[in-house]
Amino acid sequence: MFEHIDAYPGDPILSLNEDFAKDPRADKVNLSIGIYYDDEGRLPVMRAVRDAEAQLLAEPAAKPYLPMAGFAAYRDAVQSLVFGDDSPARIEGRIATVQTLGGSGALKVGADFIKRYFPASHVWVSDPTWDNHRFIFERAGFTVGTYPYYDEASGGLKFDAMLSAIRDLPAKSVVLLHACCHNPTGVDLNDAQWAMLIDAIKARDLLPFIDMAYQGFGAGLDADAFAIRELVRRNVPALIANSFSKNFSLYGERCGALSVICESAEIAARVLGQLTSAVRANYSNPPTHGARIVARVLTTPALRQSWQEELASMCTRIARMRSAIHARLSGNVPDAMLARYVEQRGMFTYTGLSAAQVDVLRERHGVYLIRSGRMCVAALNERNVDATARAIGEVLSKAIA
Repeated sequence: MFEHIDAYPGDPILSLNEDFAKDPRADKVNLSIGIYYDDEGRLPVMRAVRDAEAQLLAEPAAKPYLPMAGFAAYRDAVQSLVFGDDSPARIEGRIATVQTLGGSGALKVGADFIKRYFPASHVWVSDPTWDNHRFIFERAGFTVGTYPYYDEASGGLKFDAMLSAIRDLPAKSVVLLHACCHNPTGVDLNDAQWAMLIDAIKARDLLPFIDMAYQGFGAGLDADAFAIRELVRRNVPALIANSFSKNFSLYGERCGALSVICESAEIAARVLGQLTSAVRANYSNPPTHGARIVARVLTTPALRQSWQEELASMCTRIARMRSAIHARLSGNVPDAMLARYVEQRGMFTYTGLSAAQVDVLRERHGVYLIRSGRMCVAALNERNVDATARAIGEVLSKAIA
C-alpha cells in the first residue's frame, strides 16, 4: 500500500539540532535553532510566566474543549498587544482573531483561508526567508515566488529592488513580510521604508501577510508592531500571524494567533467564522494551558510589568552578545562582514559564512550554525562567545590564506 511513499529529508534546522544533541564534545556550541538562552545557556522560565502558572494551578478547574476560535480572554489580549488598546480597527470590531498552534499554526490557518477565497493568487516571500514559510504555503497549494530582500555584499537591505518588485506584482498577490527581527537575516525595514512599501501594497491592491514571531526583541513591543499599526492607519486589509514562543519562552505550549484586519465589523464577523472553519478542519480547537498563562500575564498589571521588564533585559542581553562577538572578531574578519553583527537586530545574524565554512565550524570546532550562515546570537553567552569567535576567525583566516 505504501511502497510509493518517498523518504522525508527532514527539516534542516531541526535535524541539525538532533545532530548537536548526539555530538559528544563537551565544548560544543549550538547557534542553529531559534531559541533564546540565558547567560547560563539555559532556556529561561520568565518570572511572570512562573507566577501566572502558580496562580492558575492554585485555581483548579475543569478543562473542557475551548471554542474553535480559542480562549476569549487570550484573543482579546492578543489584539491589545499586537494592535494597541486604542487601535481604531480594534475599537470598531474590524479585527478577526483566532488562537492558533503557535506562529506556524497561524500561517497554516491563514494559508488555508487564503487558498479558499483567493485561489488564483500567488504568494511572494523575501529572498531569503524562514524555510518553513515556503513549505507551508506550497503544501496549501500555492505557487511561491520571491522578491529581492537581502544584500549579501553589504549585509543590508535591497530596498529599492524590493520595492520595485512589489510594485510589479499582480493585484491580489499575497506578500509575506516579517514585522521585525527578520528571520534569517536580522535585517529590517525602517519606518520610512515601511511607509513606502505600504503605499505600494495599497496602490497595487495586494494582500500583505505579516509574520511577527519576535515582538519585543527588536526596538520594543510597540515599535516592533509599527508595520501592523500603519496598515490599520492606512485601512489596508491584512493578515497577521504572531507567536508567544520567544517573547514568553513558551515554546512547547504552542501559543500563537492569526488576526485579519477587515474593512468592517460585519466582514470581520464573516471572516472569523471562516477562520474557525479552517481551525476545525486542521485541529478542531486549540489547547488551554498556555493561552491561560499568556492571558493572565497580559491582563494583570503587575505580571505584565514584570514580563515587559524581563523581555527588555533579554533584548539587552542579545545586544550585549552582538557587541561581544563583534569585539572579539575585530581584526580577524573583513569590515563588511564584521559590521553586520551589530547592525542587524533580533535573535539572528547572517554571518556571510559559506556552507562549506559552516561545515568546517561544525566538524572541527563543534560550533553549529545552519548552512545558510545564519547564527542565533541569542544562544551566545560569556562562556561560549570566545570559542565561537576563535573558531570563526580561524575558518576565515584559512579561507583568506
